Amino acid sequence: MGMKKIISIKKEEPKETGEKKVTLTKFQQTEVPEEPVEITEEKVFEALKSVYDPELPINIVDLGLIYDVQISGRNVQVKMSLTTPGCGMGAFIAKQVEDAIKPRGAKNVMVQIVWDPPWNPDMMSDEAKERLGIA
Repeated sequence: MGMKKIISIKKEEPKETGEKKVTLTKFQQTEVPEEPVEITEEKVFEALKSVYDPELPINIVDLGLIYDVQISGRNVQVKMSLTTPGCGMGAFIAKQVEDAIKPRGAKNVMVQIVWDPPWNPDMMSDEAKERLGIA
């Protein structure tokens, strides 16, 4: 375990005497070594099921918006689509994806929004279709 030292120097000038005074404060913080974390596709999909489309009461996995997940060490790349190319919530959903995956141990999450193949309702899970009344 290593120690990280942070030093703060504060320069004070008392008004009464005009003397300059320097206060040195030293903080020591123990660095916690990173524990090995295994990120699996199953854990990523489990995390993604917590991300919902803002306009529909269905998570993005059951909507069929996740096209591919690649894992390399602690880096995760997600290829996904949106229900329509004009959807203004793309950046918001991508941020939710990143926020859902990082606590599972990912250091870097890259979300790539793709339009090929175009999303269509047939890509939804049977449960999602049933919830939306299109089964």
